[in-house]
Amino acid sequence: MSGMDDSRKSPAGIELPDPGIIGSQLHEISTLSTAFQKHVGRSLAVNDTDLSAMEHLMTDGPLTPSELARRLGISTAASTVVVDRLVGLGHAHREAHARDRRKVVVVPTPASVRAAFETLMPVFTGVAAVAGRMPESEVRVVSRFLDEVIAVYRTALPPRE
Repeated sequence: MSGMDDSRKSPAGIELPDPGIIGSQLHEISTLSTAFQKHVGRSLAVNDTDLSAMEHLMTDGPLTPSELARRLGISTAASTVVVDRLVGLGHAHREAHARDRRKVVVVPTPASVRAAFETLMPVFTGVAAVAGRMPESEVRVVSRFLDEVIAVYRTALPPRE
């Protein structure tokens, strides 16, 4: 041991544990992920909220504006503004709800989904290639570690309403 303190202080003077190499790497992944998310938003000409809305629509399919508002944690009025922007940019359109004709759902356009995936594909294929080169035993170790890190984040978050 070098005799040096294994902790550090935040700019606010709070004592922080030494993150170690894995903590530092996770921090860098988080930073790069945020930068990449902004890159995807720029490629689609949308802001962070609109990009989050698009992600929900592409992942979960058509959603009502009120469901989109709930998932984004915004008011229904704000959700209407988001949907209007997405429709105006050609990223989504409104359709009648399949079972309740009084409602509408927001549907992502195929062209926008394609554009988003074209931007995301280098990361998807790159990560798949890295994982594909790993022996199965290492994949299990990394997967278990990431599951535990995910659990730490979930535990630190307040319950969803």
